[in-house]
Amino acid sequence: MSRATEVRPRRSFLFVPGTGTAMFDKAIAAGPDIVCVDLEDAVAPPHKRQARHDTLAMFASRTSEPACETLIRINGLRSREGIEDLLAILDCPHPPRGLMLPKVKHPEEIVQLDDLLSAAGSALRLQVIIETNEGLEAAHAIARASPRIDALLFGAIDMAAELRVEPNWDALLYARSRLVHAAAAAGIDLIDVPFLDLEDMAGLERAAQQAAALGMTGKGAIHPRQLPVITRCFTPDAETVARARRIIAAFEAAEGGLVVVDGKLVEKPVLRSMERILAVAERSG
Repeated sequence: MSRATEVRPRRSFLFVPGTGTAMFDKAIAAGPDIVCVDLEDAVAPPHKRQARHDTLAMFASRTSEPACETLIRINGLRSREGIEDLLAILDCPHPPRGLMLPKVKHPEEIVQLDDLLSAAGSALRLQVIIETNEGLEAAHAIARASPRIDALLFGAIDMAAELRVEPNWDALLYARSRLVHAAAAAGIDLIDVPFLDLEDMAGLERAAQQAAALGMTGKGAIHPRQLPVITRCFTPDAETVARARRIIAAFEAAEGGLVVVDGKLVEKPVLRSMERILAVAERSG
């Protein structure tokens, strides 16, 4: 089975602060592909212990898994709070589907975490935020560090500060492109930073279209009303899906390594992309 047939849509995500878990069901109802409870940036240091307790109590009380992916963004694993988050999650009887890991700098961090999770018999999946110079440099190795990794995420604000640039598209194009290469080579998703201006829907659409055209597979949202625009930009349209079906059918009928579809020569490596398009389209309904 190819990686593309296993893919699920990760076109959008919403954060819920660990101090506001009452918002969790509302976030799910808004229809993102991922809902992530944030124990890191959204929680001030004096409130981290209570936020952890409230978050895990909420997950422990749930009797069914929602259709969207549910994650917890823990604190960095080089901090005491991050280690305490991880140990508490391992003890939770009904944990989320996975963890979002901030400020990952080296693949060894992921390898060690994978070993710990495996020893504990945990099925937790991982999504990894790249937001430092060290993480950007090691992005290819990080992306391949564990089969648990489903996605990389681009932390543009912290990355811009590290690179001493403004967090705009042109200044961060190299960083985004490097992550596209790393994620694609590993066969995982790549999710772009949220667009922070809630009033600029045209700007959101431009940013989402640019990210999709570059090869990213999704984008964060800061509010549910951004979700329809993001979802539309990262969902293949009917024409794209129909073309993917034609290309796959042509290769299934052919015996050689290339075919002609719609008057254009198509080589076999394109199949992986076409299979992914169909997987996203089918799983997104």
